[in-house]
Amino acid sequence: MDSSTLIAAISIIVGGLTITIGSIAPALGEARAATQALQAIAQQPDEADTLTRTLFVSLAMIESTAIYCFVVTMILFFANPFVGN
Repeated sequence: MDSSTLIAAISIIVGGLTITIGSIAPALGEARAATQALQAIAQQPDEADTLTRTLFVSLAMIESTAIYCFVVTMILFFANPFVGN
């Protein structure tokens, strides 16, 4: 097995782990944020507008983590800087 094949195999394994962990963890974080926001709205219905706005901003920030993991995976798969031409 030459070095190019080894680098490609390791890149595929790391890319798979990155997208797996990078999609599961933000999904769990978003579920927890939504749960806490719904509990807060149930306790203080007058503050629903503020809580909803804050929830959407925090969900966007959490989702950006998954997007970064996706971008890293696509770079490893299609534009791998470790594989020479």
